[in-house]
Amino acid sequence: MTASSAPGLARFNAAEDDAARTALLEICASTTWTGALLARRPYPDLRTLLGASDAAVAALDEADLAEAMSAHPPIGRPAEGDGRSAREQRGMADAPDDLRAELLGLNLAYQEKFGHVFLICASGLTATELRDAVRRRIADPPEKEREAVRTELAKINRLRLAALAGASAATVSTHVLDTAAGRPAAGIAVALAARTGTGRWREVGEAVTDADGRCARLPPLPAHATHARLRFGTESYLTREPAGGAAFFPEVTAVLAVAPGEHHHLPLLLSPFGYSVYRGS
Repeated sequence: MTASSAPGLARFNAAEDDAARTALLEICASTTWTGALLARRPYPDLRTLLGASDAAVAALDEADLAEAMSAHPPIGRPAEGDGRSAREQRGMADAPDDLRAELLGLNLAYQEKFGHVFLICASGLTATELRDAVRRRIADPPEKEREAVRTELAKINRLRLAALAGASAATVSTHVLDTAAGRPAAGIAVALAARTGTGRWREVGEAVTDADGRCARLPPLPAHATHARLRFGTESYLTREPAGGAAFFPEVTAVLAVAPGEHHHLPLLLSPFGYSVYRGS
């Protein structure tokens, strides 16, 4: 499924204003953000919708951010019946009691300092990662923390909009061409990793290029991924016969931004002393 064919996006575009407004307010409580997204309907694809959301979040003032945060429960304490927040905070599900107690204390200290709940895009994060994030950000000055809140709100809105649109997870594929030999490069190991809001990389899967130089079995990225990393193990290919010799580039790494519901194809053009990557189709 492509971003433009996401079934929920068509329904959102066709909905009456009141229904579309209600759907958006369930995603983000900011009436300013909601109005900005309503004004730009219809959206041709999910990427355009997400871009509009990012721009609207960037334009929110302090009062707008406070309004948006008012609908977000504290980490580890989603309201009863709030299934979406519970799913987004599923990393807390198996947290031991001492970690829960520590996080509760940090949350209270954070609220006392900044006057609002600690906001973070919790999808895919463990309880330990959530605790570490509060520890790290509680030491920041209010101006820096306000921008961190804005960044996290944009991530949360993106994930919720993708769910509204019915978009599938982002996927990545690649193929490798040996430009010196003029043929596909077979037998190159490719490792795929995803990066989330924490900035940490998580391994997703690996594959080996086939006779056409393609990797056909790389798994989808996690729903909360913001970036993908492809790591090509080129050394064994470049040192084998008939090329021979040492590998000047024993490993090639490419990092790309990804969007929910989109497929990203990244070819690698490889030679003994140079390489390039580009967005393919």
